[in-house]
Amino acid sequence: MKNAIRLLILSFLCIACKQNNQSNQATTQPTASDSLTAELEGIWKNGQINGFAVAMVDQNGVLYTKGFGYADRETKKEYTENTIQHIASVSKTLIGIALMKAKEIGKLQLDDPIENYLPFQVINPNYPDEKITIRHLATHTSGINDSDQYMNRAWILEKDQDLSKVSTDYPYQQLNPSEADMPMETFLKEYLTTTGEYYQNDHYINFKPGERYNYSNIGATLCALIIEKATGQTFDSFTQKHILDPLQMKDTGWSLAAIDRSMHSRLYRNDQTVLPFYKGITYPDGMLISSSSDMAKYLLELVKGYSGEGTLLKKESYKEFFAEQLDARHFDERNSSNPYNGDYSPAIFIGHSAKGYVGHSGGDAGVGTWFYFNKEDKTGRYIVINTDMGNDNRAKELEYYAIWDTMNEYFNRLRP
Repeated sequence: MKNAIRLLILSFLCIACKQNNQSNQATTQPTASDSLTAELEGIWKNGQINGFAVAMVDQNGVLYTKGFGYADRETKKEYTENTIQHIASVSKTLIGIALMKAKEIGKLQLDDPIENYLPFQVINPNYPDEKITIRHLATHTSGINDSDQYMNRAWILEKDQDLSKVSTDYPYQQLNPSEADMPMETFLKEYLTTTGEYYQNDHYINFKPGERYNYSNIGATLCALIIEKATGQTFDSFTQKHILDPLQMKDTGWSLAAIDRSMHSRLYRNDQTVLPFYKGITYPDGMLISSSSDMAKYLLELVKGYSGEGTLLKKESYKEFFAEQLDARHFDERNSSNPYNGDYSPAIFIGHSAKGYVGHSGGDAGVGTWFYFNKEDKTGRYIVINTDMGNDNRAKELEYYAIWDTMNEYFNRLRP
């Protein structure tokens, strides 16, 4: 009897020891998240991007979000998933959501002429009898064109910053002194009316409204102004109420005053020169400030919205938001080989590529962003960098693609 008891105790001890050993082995083996982090860390160390952050989601939740590199090279401040910076033209997707929300609450219809809401006249002088509608603005078919007046006047240096260690010279968009700031409505009026101070003949293309796709930041900003006029709320307050607050995007806002400035990354030119903090007169077209962790929440919402499970809009509104609006007749040519070309088939301030992705990209002084999800498997990726790509730096572009492609390889491994 005693021998039997001893054997039983020894058996239990062996089993417990084996289970403990297996548990220790499991904890020492790298997880998929650890492996992805190591790969992305390696890309950063061998590359030229100062800092970046990524996010990955599927329709069930956020799978991964993390930052890499430096938010400030000089102080070696780390870029994390909570670091914030503006996200360039990915901001326009919020114009689309806000537009559909304004429609839901009965403030406007997409096929309304824009003249119903504006205190000044916006007419293509080449086709004065043709009305521009809100849908034309939302699909970039209004005929409104971005000229050098936009590139040279739309961006303003933030007040109260030390400019001695930064460069206000940027080759692609002019950064103007704070004295040049003005209300968004004033700028649009002077730009779009034929008697306006900034008006030029190339502010409208020679196509009727609705005929030709022509990406326009000015047109997008005009749509945001129409949302203001229709709802009686500023665009930033309307989106705060109907998008940012419901998604608990607490580190996101449309200005430095709306966020924790200490969490903001520095931005860098292609040659590593530090750029100053700046804002946009036409802020809805590209100046949302956010973190990777907050953008993961927003990306998850859009994936769910596409699947009919979103919370910001009704199912019918999301269906219209994502509906492809144009066809080949609206384009002179379009790129069918790029998986992430949202300009291939526009919806409402968001686009479908020819390869099954939906989303938007963005680029500004010191900023690059991609924000896309796969329609078939409902997986989404986001990347934001604080270093300008430049037009002549292929190495940095390859690094950007390497980060993006590496994330794509990990979706199945990250899922529970």
